[in-house]
Parts: sequence; structure tokens; C-alpha cells
Amino acid sequence: MRKVDFMSNIAIVGATGLVGKTMLDIIEQNDISYSSLTLFSSARSAGKEIIVNGKTHVVEELTEEKTSESFDYVLMSAGGDTSLHFSPLFEKSGAVVIDNSSAWRMDESIDLVVPEVNKASLKRKIIANPNCSTIQSVVPLKRLSDIFGVKRVAYTTYQSVSGSGWKGIEDLTGGEQGEAPKTYPKPIHHNVIPHIDDFLDNGYTKEEEKMIKETQKILNDPALAVTATCVRVPVLHAHAVAINVTLDQETNVIELKEVLLNAPSVVVMDDPSREVYPTPLDAAGKGNIFVGRIRKDDSLPNTYHLWSVSDNIQKGAALNAVQILQDLLSRKED
Repeated sequence: MRKVDFMSNIAIVGATGLVGKTMLDIIEQNDISYSSLTLFSSARSAGKEIIVNGKTHVVEELTEEKTSESFDYVLMSAGGDTSLHFSPLFEKSGAVVIDNSSAWRMDESIDLVVPEVNKASLKRKIIANPNCSTIQSVVPLKRLSDIFGVKRVAYTTYQSVSGSGWKGIEDLTGGEQGEAPKTYPKPIHHNVIPHIDDFLDNGYTKEEEKMIKETQKILNDPALAVTATCVRVPVLHAHAVAINVTLDQETNVIELKEVLLNAPSVVVMDDPSREVYPTPLDAAGKGNIFVGRIRKDDSLPNTYHLWSVSDNIQKGAALNAVQILQDLLSRKED
């Protein structure tokens, strides 16, 4: 990421959570400058100490009074209810909020941003971070849409337990010891669960609905035909998404690979003759989106299969939020 020297007052809400801690790591690793850094959490985690750039920060409990402090940017990773309550308060006090929950994503007045695909217009000072599986899908899809046009997308996801935070990880590791699940409706150890978030009346889950609607919004195509099946798998880190995409224009696998080679943040790993294709182990801990198994779908015209793998805590959450922050800081510097 580009180094930015514009100094600002930054707050992280949910700093002790899996995504919040990763945000701090990314800010530190990329030498993002700031005047002050304030860490917030729930009352349960307040008082903990976290070292960032060699300085010890004491985590504070988030209260309404704290939102009136002079923050320029707030990275929010504390759940939808918390965001719905506190984000407008931070916004009212002049801060730009980058929210990682699903609370604001489909609000028409709120930008839903993946920096490689679109930019925040700041119609409001709340910016939504998309669903993790959506992020790793729309980056390659945007490139295909720009070159060939996209008519239809069908997703099948294979989502790691870290997508549920520490609780999901505990269900997997506890299941290895024979413990009953506490977070998932069924055991995840030695199992896959075709059920992420609540079921809707139409038989889809909220997670599937998120991918459908978020793809349409980010690609600025509300009429785009999108469907999804979302599955939890017994993997610690990194999600995989099988993408079946129908294009407007004819092409071939060679041209499609060349186009994806030039897509930002995308790493093409595709050589079946040498068993080269991405897996969650390839993506874990990294910020790229790895794409392979690129092939034509002979059952439909102008249709292709892609296999996308990315770390859901990195590019799928924390990194995407920090990249949005960095883009905003760059605008200030310019």
C-alpha cells in the first residue's frame, strides 16, 4: 500500500476482536502515520493493553460521550447493533466512519466500497465494508465486467470459521476435542454446514442475500442476475468462492486469464497440468485475491468458472477497511 504522511486522529472500535487486532497490525506494518490512536471495546475488554508501534495503548470502553472527541476517522468492527447506534454519533461529531458490519451496506445513502472497484463519494461520512466473500469476488468480476460485460453470476462459497470471529475458531478447535458447538447449529469439525446467518422466507440465508445485493450495488448493476449458496467449512482462515459467470461478449480462456492478470490485487494461480491452483493455505495471512481453475462452462454460452481464494480477515475485512482509510488519507494529502 502507498505510504501516507497526512496526520489524523484515528479510532478503532472493536480493537480486541479478530478484525480489530488485524487492522492494528496492518496500520503498523504499512507505517500509516497518525496524530493519535484511540482503541475502543466493550466494557468487558476495557482496560486491556495493546502495543502499537512500540507504544502501549489502554483499551477504553465505548460510550456516547467518547464519540464527541475529535476523531478524523473511525474504523468500526464491533457488530451491527453497535454500529447502528454509535456510527451516526461519530459522524455527527465530524468523523468519517468505516464500518465492517452489515448494518449500513444496503442503505442507499451509504457508499459500499472495495477500493480496487469503486471509491467513496462520501454522500455521508459512513462508509460500509462489504461482506468478505463479496470482496474477493467483485475484484476479478469488475475486471471482467469492464472488458466483456457480465450478465449473470452464480456463487458457491466455502467459508472458514474465522469468518465468525473467535467464537467460530473455538467451535472448530473445541470440536476437535469432542466438545459440542456453541456458535454453529451443527458441529463444524469433520463437517460442512450449508447455513450461514439466518434463513429467509425464500429459502436463502442472509449471507447469501448479502452476496447477491452487495454484488449488484458495488458493480452498479441492480439488474445483474446473481445467485449464491454459502457454506461453512472446517478451515481456520481464508474463504474460497466458486464463481460461475456469464459474459456479454464472447472470449476464451486465454484472453480471460490475460485480463485477470492485470486485475488489481489478483494473483492468478492456474496451471492444472502442474496442479497449480489456490487453496486457503496459499491465501492465509496474505492480502491478495488468488484466482485459479479458470475454465469454460460448456453447459451455457459465454460462461466460465473461476475459483477465488482470499484471507477473509485480511482483504475480506481489516485490509479492505484500511485501504479505504488510506485512500481517504491520500485525498487529504493531495
